[in-house]
Amino acid sequence: MKICLAGEGAQGFTHIEALRKLEGIEVVTLAGGIAADAEAFARKWEIPHWSLDLEECLRQPGVEAVILTTPNQIHAAQTELALNLGKHVLVELPMGLNLAQAERVAALEEKTGLVCMVCHSLRYSPAHREVYRRVQEGSLQLHHLISLVYFFRRENTNRFGKRRTWTDDLLWHQGCHMVDFVSWLWGGGEVEVWAQAGPPHAKLGIAMDLTVGMRSAQGAIASLIYSFNNHGPLDISYRFVGEEASLRIEKGKLLDHEGREIPLGGDGTEAQDREFFGAIAQGRQPLTSCRACLPTMQLLDRMQRRIDGQGRSGG
Repeated sequence: MKICLAGEGAQGFTHIEALRKLEGIEVVTLAGGIAADAEAFARKWEIPHWSLDLEECLRQPGVEAVILTTPNQIHAAQTELALNLGKHVLVELPMGLNLAQAERVAALEEKTGLVCMVCHSLRYSPAHREVYRRVQEGSLQLHHLISLVYFFRRENTNRFGKRRTWTDDLLWHQGCHMVDFVSWLWGGGEVEVWAQAGPPHAKLGIAMDLTVGMRSAQGAIASLIYSFNNHGPLDISYRFVGEEASLRIEKGKLLDHEGREIPLGGDGTEAQDREFFGAIAQGRQPLTSCRACLPTMQLLDRMQRRIDGQGRSGG
């Protein structure tokens, strides 16, 4: 299958590495954001065509699908463009930066009948999938899930320290990952949520600190903590406090309460991309189709409304 890759940044790099492991997938065009970077990326990965015009790339002969690893602010519009041109879409999280954008994408997915999948990557992470397996089979009854995500991001830079042309969002991007995973782990259904955010950064205009709380209908709770103000390197960890065991995930490794690593196999990005192309080949809805993940965006919308009401409610 001939595909278009959109985005020459950090996630573009992540996907191109995974795509090289998949048989029958050919990246024939790159839609870039910065000419010099796009040209260098295309040369490095031997992509025969590149352009700063996404539509031009989507119209290249034989292109059937696109992987969008572009700035958050244009995910929804680019997804709609691709679907309207008859292309299957794998879009990096989030599918939109508000509920209205997500609803438009999900509606267009249903209308076109094309595969439109969002990269809720924690659902494909080997470590997170093992936790999910234990919960679903009943061998791990969870009481509390704790997620800690620390960045030092007072400038617009990616994980490689390269300047970005866009500004990240703690709730709709970073928070979206674990909010989705927790909801999926709990099997969907009614979830109580709340959120609070720190003051906006004077230069970036976004909240730099965020706290999210979730409670399932069965009483399990989740505490999700995020900061762009934390001095030091990127630091992400997850803890699952259960009746039978307490597990934690650090640097992609699943550890028990004594720090012993639980053996796992596979690569999350590769598994995710395989799901996308598998759904196309089999004519089915993928695990993380935009329609299936719309409830996650509804939860984020409820959290955003709580944050927006902080000043009026006094907390």
